[in-house]
Amino acid sequence: MLWRNRNFVRLWTGQAVSIVGDFVFDTTLTLWIGVVLLRGRTFAPAAVSGLLIVVAVVTMVVAPIAGVFVDRWDRRRTMLVTDLVRAALVGGLTAVAFLPAGTLSNVTLVVLAYAVVACSTAAGQFFNPARFAMIGAVVPAGPDRSRAGGIGQATNSIAAIVGPPLAAPLLFAVGVRWSLLINAASFLFSFLAVRAVRVEPAPDPAGGARGGFRAEFLAGVRYVAANRVLRTVLIAVCVVTVGTGALNALNVFFVTDNLHAAAHWYGTIGMAEGIGSVLGALGAAAIAARLGNARVFAVGLVVVGLGTIVYARMPALLAGLVVIVVLAVPLGALNSVLSPLVLDATPPRLVGRVISVLNPTQQVASLAGVAVAGWLASIVLLGFDADVAGVHLGRLDTILLAAGLLVLIGGVYAMVALRGVDRAAQPPAADADPSGPVVAAGTDPDGPHREPGADPEPPVTARGSGC
Repeated sequence: MLWRNRNFVRLWTGQAVSIVGDFVFDTTLTLWIGVVLLRGRTFAPAAVSGLLIVVAVVTMVVAPIAGVFVDRWDRRRTMLVTDLVRAALVGGLTAVAFLPAGTLSNVTLVVLAYAVVACSTAAGQFFNPARFAMIGAVVPAGPDRSRAGGIGQATNSIAAIVGPPLAAPLLFAVGVRWSLLINAASFLFSFLAVRAVRVEPAPDPAGGARGGFRAEFLAGVRYVAANRVLRTVLIAVCVVTVGTGALNALNVFFVTDNLHAAAHWYGTIGMAEGIGSVLGALGAAAIAARLGNARVFAVGLVVVGLGTIVYARMPALLAGLVVIVVLAVPLGALNSVLSPLVLDATPPRLVGRVISVLNPTQQVASLAGVAVAGWLASIVLLGFDADVAGVHLGRLDTILLAAGLLVLIGGVYAMVALRGVDRAAQPPAADADPSGPVVAAGTDPDGPHREPGADPEPPVTARGSGC
């Protein structure tokens, strides 16, 4: 039973508290900068958008560097140090918030908030792959690993539902300082949870000999390129993320213009997605046990693509909410199985470097989707109105239809490229040593065998802040 695994329970508990604190922090910071510090300023929207840009840029720059060092260092110690660093960063911003009003200008406070977000995001790029490797070390390959992926995805979805609604009441009832303090305390709680984990340090496969940063980084890139599972995941996720990036960028306008609802209903769309994602995540392990992780991932993408196409044609809020809940179920399931799918194809000595290839590439794809969607909606398709084969098309639903087609294409590609992977995977015997080698799924450039790896964050939903 997974819940009898004390090390996993400790890691999960720390993760759950930290993620809720992070959602509170993200929403609080957005409201604090946009509504309080820069209230009435014309550049307030740009300042809020700048937070997302900072997270994306830092992730793309730091993650490849961090991946190499995470593979060199002790993972538990890395998690402990980065938790303390992030607690100190947010704690420092909290201390500044306790200063008397007017001590620092509002613009200075915004700059400090940017600096804390940038440094905390950088620290998260070290924490995340280290945590994935730790989960891989304490949860042996097999059904429990799929359950762990489902629990992690459900936790993220629940935190996304619970965290943001707590932020506004905290900010306006007790002030930003207490909201920031909650996030700092969540990092300290995570530190204590990780400190209680007992796991043997992973042996150094290089025996202390190193080939240099460039050689080690390129080893990770070559491994992803040569491994059929990882290569397919990378390509499919990039194609899909361009589509989901477009949907995320324009959904708030789709709610008001196409679903004919007030802007404040936009948050309800997020809650509907969270509910469906939780349901999908909780059922993912049982479905994967029958169909296999690769098939659930690929079919899930196909269903999400079809669901997005249907959503683009919805004329009212209630219909849109129903479709969002339904398409979020396979989304939660595929994100749950993506962790063990990548895990089973990655040796522990390469976890950091594999993640350092997957996540930054996904960030680039997401930014591309957002940029192209904004360009199409604001310039190319501005005022677009047409009837095609009796179907009326406007600018937003046309872009969302294209986004759904991209997700569908990514899913079909994954179905073809991952065919036979689930049959090739061979779970270890019940009495096998979980630290020993098992048969790899896909192509291993370093040989026909691999060791069990770590539990990476699903690239489809990886969070830039890494908290």
